Amino acid sequence: MSITETETGPPTWRLLLGYVRPHRWTLLAGAVLSLLTGATGLLLPLVARELIDDLSHDRTITGALFVMSGLVITNAAMGGLGSYVLRRTAESVVLGARRELSSYLLRLRIAAVDRTEPGDLMARITSDTTLLREVTTDSLVGLGTGGLTLVATVVMMGLVDPVLLGVTLAVILAAGTVLGVIVPRINRASRQAQDAVGVMGASLERILGALRTVKASGAEHREERTLHAAAEESWRQSVRAAKWSAAAGNTAGLAMQIAFITVLAVGGARVATGAIDVGTLVAFLLYVFYLMSPIQQVVGAITQYQTGAAALARIQEALRLPAEPAAQPAPLPTDGAEPASVAFSDVRFRYADDLPYVHHGVTFDVPARGMTAFVGPSGAGKTTVFSLIERFYDPEAGVVTLDGRDLSEWDLPQLRSAIGYVEQDAPVLSGSLRENLLLGNPDADEGAVGRVLKTTRLDGLVARLPKGLETLVGHRGTKLSGGERQRVAIARALLRRPRLLLLDEATSQLDAVNEAALRDTVADVARTTTVLVVAHRLSTVTMADRIVVMDAGRVRAVGTHRELVAGDPLYAELAATQFLATAG
Repeated sequence: MSITETETGPPTWRLLLGYVRPHRWTLLAGAVLSLLTGATGLLLPLVARELIDDLSHDRTITGALFVMSGLVITNAAMGGLGSYVLRRTAESVVLGARRELSSYLLRLRIAAVDRTEPGDLMARITSDTTLLREVTTDSLVGLGTGGLTLVATVVMMGLVDPVLLGVTLAVILAAGTVLGVIVPRINRASRQAQDAVGVMGASLERILGALRTVKASGAEHREERTLHAAAEESWRQSVRAAKWSAAAGNTAGLAMQIAFITVLAVGGARVATGAIDVGTLVAFLLYVFYLMSPIQQVVGAITQYQTGAAALARIQEALRLPAEPAAQPAPLPTDGAEPASVAFSDVRFRYADDLPYVHHGVTFDVPARGMTAFVGPSGAGKTTVFSLIERFYDPEAGVVTLDGRDLSEWDLPQLRSAIGYVEQDAPVLSGSLRENLLLGNPDADEGAVGRVLKTTRLDGLVARLPKGLETLVGHRGTKLSGGERQRVAIARALLRRPRLLLLDEATSQLDAVNEAALRDTVADVARTTTVLVVAHRLSTVTMADRIVVMDAGRVRAVGTHRELVAGDPLYAELAATQFLATAG
């Protein structure tokens, strides 16, 4: 499923309640404090009416002033505390959403990641989850407390004067009709604004991920226009959402002003006829003023809910992407663990339904222990073999087995704990050199680290670095050379003590001296471990126990270097082209 597709799922309010449920008691406490704040406010007009009556009858107003002061102070204290509790709860909701989403994204299947933009996924975990903060307090609590306060205020207004209440409700209902037209537009505009933020994030990630290439190509201005266009589209959609939100807020404000003027006119006429006294009119007008707050709270809750609904929809889209099951890490193999055997049986695979097949019935057997090299033209499907063994992808047909057991029957953490994998581009993560080495085995002791550093000839590099293993390697290892990054990746794989070691052209960027040293290391590892290597160099291929020749997604031949030079024309051609034949 594409990241832009949608599915029918639970209603937004139910999804929102799912995020809020773990914090329901603190949220309830904040809501109660908000209601008490509103209740103290509702008492103020009644006290004001009594104060006016006291003044008109020449009675002392000290008591009334004292009560009003107490209500004001209590209102402010409870309002501040309630606001803090609600904001803290909202931040906790955002934290929970980010933890859930980040955990899920780490388990995404590689096929799902291939179909998405990393920048858009980052926007969902940053800006989209941030919107949950407002929707939690402004929407859920705002709608609840604002709605209850609104009802309570209307009841109090009815007790003061039913006629003036009818006038007020008529104006509010007219405004509600207008809001019913505006609110759906807020939802659509908010969703498009969030989608635009995701597109902008994807554009930025794409450019920063290849910034050296962009600079070397002199393409800064062209890519700048792309970024600016994405930013402008985000701005346009955000302004559109803001326009409808402002229209909703102003409609509510205008309705209250009209209600105030209408009540003042009708109430003045009723005072003139003696139907009500001045104190009653003043109390009712105070309630009209007080009504503005819960109405704006309810309108704000509705508009914020539309924005939150758009964000929740995008979060749910990410949570519906295909992912691997959650599982605890499996223990790594111990020293002396038996090496693994691997077999492919009539495997067919393609990366997507609209792409051609990469494997057309691939079949081969790799026994436990020893080195097997995979050779063939570019695009033959060699790297895909490793991706299928790691279960980054599953074959469309056929069977891949490890130790005679179908990979689909293996627990993923247990499977991957048995494998050490060095990718073709040998990625290094931002952080220290030690963090990169221990990525696959955080419990490795200093002795094991020291031995692997010596084996991969990284000990000299560590000695030269200003902070040794604690030296930061930069974003994607930019402070290391290509060969150093490859040696770090190999050291990282060896620290896992794998039963099966996959090396995808792992020495392509090494000089002759380091390549020879690591070739000897791999040969030594192959005596106790199963090693699969994709390679083109003479030294690596000729030292292999067996060579699998692949072409156009099929296995052409399997044998030793000498056998294949004599028996397979494609291998003989590759050998001659790459000077492999000189090894005889």
